[in-house]
Amino acid sequence: MSASAQKTIPVVPDPVRVASIDVGGTKIAGAIVEYAYALDGETAQMLPPVVCETRSCPTLPLRGGDAVLADIVQIARELVLAAGGQVDGIGVACAGVVDPKTGSIRYASDIMPGWTGQPVRKRLEDEFGLPVAVLGDVQAHALGEARWGTAKGSHSCLCVGIGTGLGGAYVLDGQVLKGFRGAAGHIGHTLHPAAAGLKCACGSPAHVETVTSGVAISAMYQGRAFSDELDPDRMGDYVSAQADQGELEAIAVLEAAGRALGEAIGSWCNLFDPELVVLSGTVTQAGAFWRRALDEGFKSQVMAPLADTPILYAALGGQAPLVGAAENLLDALRG
Repeated sequence: MSASAQKTIPVVPDPVRVASIDVGGTKIAGAIVEYAYALDGETAQMLPPVVCETRSCPTLPLRGGDAVLADIVQIARELVLAAGGQVDGIGVACAGVVDPKTGSIRYASDIMPGWTGQPVRKRLEDEFGLPVAVLGDVQAHALGEARWGTAKGSHSCLCVGIGTGLGGAYVLDGQVLKGFRGAAGHIGHTLHPAAAGLKCACGSPAHVETVTSGVAISAMYQGRAFSDELDPDRMGDYVSAQADQGELEAIAVLEAAGRALGEAIGSWCNLFDPELVVLSGTVTQAGAFWRRALDEGFKSQVMAPLADTPILYAALGGQAPLVGAAENLLDALRG
């Protein structure tokens, strides 16, 4: 057989491993996100990511940004060691506004004191000598869901994350909208009439986060701004259980929070016209009273041509921002 007639044997690339970290106001989570390849005919296809070697620690943000960043470095160190040093880079999903040029924190609210200005990318690059990419936490969550979760294959999606706070991100053709300063998607800091007279953690009044988030539900249910007794990230479950037992106060709180969020989602759909909306975060576990009120609020505000926009739950759970952070790192490596 001539050299020209010899058949080329396809080569399957080695797995790609990313040390991925998700930094929220309550918890810092980390994992190795591994991408393997398989042959599809004569073409190597990337398989869905596998999340393994998970790590976590409480954020304890009141300690200040330096302490939080030190914990991020420690989790990254544990992940790199767990992978035997065989990682291709570090992907980080961070609370706050991430500067898309430097990977530093351009702005963070009082929920994360001292977090503004932290040089996340530079610190990790200096520490490990690896490529590092940093993205907003809800932006990363949306990217993970858009590429491997509920919104996979969609033209566009609006991801709404309701946990300790309220955030969002818009993904178009598989690319998350970051904005000129990295702040795109901070939907929790939009005006809502139900929030009149309430001061947001960012310092401005009447933002929808103050009537829809886990902290807001805690405040409405217990009559104070923050709960020392109940973790805001568990409030959805707790108040839902009380509502299911017929407690009128719990039902009223869930309906108020759900309706306000649904009204806001209707307004955001009028602005973005997404193919679908993806709901994520711990408050999505708030149960039937919350969801029914959300749907009613949505219908009251969305324009008629957009009324059939599906509002679905996220599929990847807590893995979504880890996968999204890894995807953002891979995008940076591809240039």
